[in-house]
Amino acid sequence: MGRRTALFDLHRTLGARSVDFGGWDMPLHYGSQVAEHNAVRRAAGVFDVSHMGVVDVDGARSRAFLEQLLANDVAKLTAPGRALYGCMLNEAGGIIDDLLVYRLEASAFRIVVNAGRREADLAWIRGHAAQFGVSVVEREDLAMLAVQGPEARALTAKLLVPEHAQAALALAPFHARPIGEWYVSRTGYTGEDGFEVMLPAGGAADLFEALRAAGAAPCGLGARDTLRLEAGLNLYGNDMDEQTDPFESALGWTVALQPVTRRFIGRDALEAIQRRGSARKLVGLLLVDRGGVLRRHQTVIAPGAGEGEITSGGFSPTLERSIAFARVPAATGTEVEVDVRGRALRARVVKPPFVRHGQPLVS
Repeated sequence: MGRRTALFDLHRTLGARSVDFGGWDMPLHYGSQVAEHNAVRRAAGVFDVSHMGVVDVDGARSRAFLEQLLANDVAKLTAPGRALYGCMLNEAGGIIDDLLVYRLEASAFRIVVNAGRREADLAWIRGHAAQFGVSVVEREDLAMLAVQGPEARALTAKLLVPEHAQAALALAPFHARPIGEWYVSRTGYTGEDGFEVMLPAGGAADLFEALRAAGAAPCGLGARDTLRLEAGLNLYGNDMDEQTDPFESALGWTVALQPVTRRFIGRDALEAIQRRGSARKLVGLLLVDRGGVLRRHQTVIAPGAGEGEITSGGFSPTLERSIAFARVPAATGTEVEVDVRGRALRARVVKPPFVRHGQPLVS
């Protein structure tokens, strides 16, 4: 038996099929993964994402600490309520985790890390925090829900008093603010608009049910995975890990090498990689031939360049095609072949995302 969120009993009542994910018992779907996927693309869905780790960092030197800890630069968070996506690296430039960091106050920040990396991340963060004299507190008292889809923000606002509703709807993308007992951010992992809401765990089930009653479809990890794949969003442990760096994981845009005086962990390794060039790259694949589905670990043959491997793949409900991410040689061209159960099927190399805000970006 894995760890359980505050909504575990509710998921069972709703008929969810549960799976182990990062050591947590989490809902895979509530009946139809495709229906849940389409609900998010067309209207709204609600996900329990309380398995994610929420860590608060506070202290006079908290900004200096995070400037060293992260490859992206928290100096970009010029005011409370700003959010930033980035990676935490080891000395070799490998990705320990990808995460979101929020500026709560002048010297207080909140980090949201992946479920399967909670313990490793906390150990790493605490190990480097001591020299800065900052506090690191895991917020196990909080739950987290994600409300995603073109109708998600308006639907959520209906649950709030007018003053709070206006504050929520006024949030710009990658901004957040406390609203009553909630901490609401306009972020997500689906390629759709919406909110992620952190709140006391005791109130999570009531909020989930209120959102469901208002029209949000309960959604599980299955739909979350197909949505994030269509949206071109990496999954830790699939598309990146400690053996891969941001440049070969299509995350070079999250690396802030300016100013040169900011000596973050992994910087020297990344500068060396940048000088010599990456041998591999992460690309999107769109299956051309029929008769198969692109899956993780399948071999990719790049004519004249060598071989690579699919890191994430599956059937796209929106495109009604098979799509994937693959790590391939840097010299890979515009077409490859994928070994699908002993058959060499043609695939086209494309730049993710495949779908954004419900609209196909590839054909």
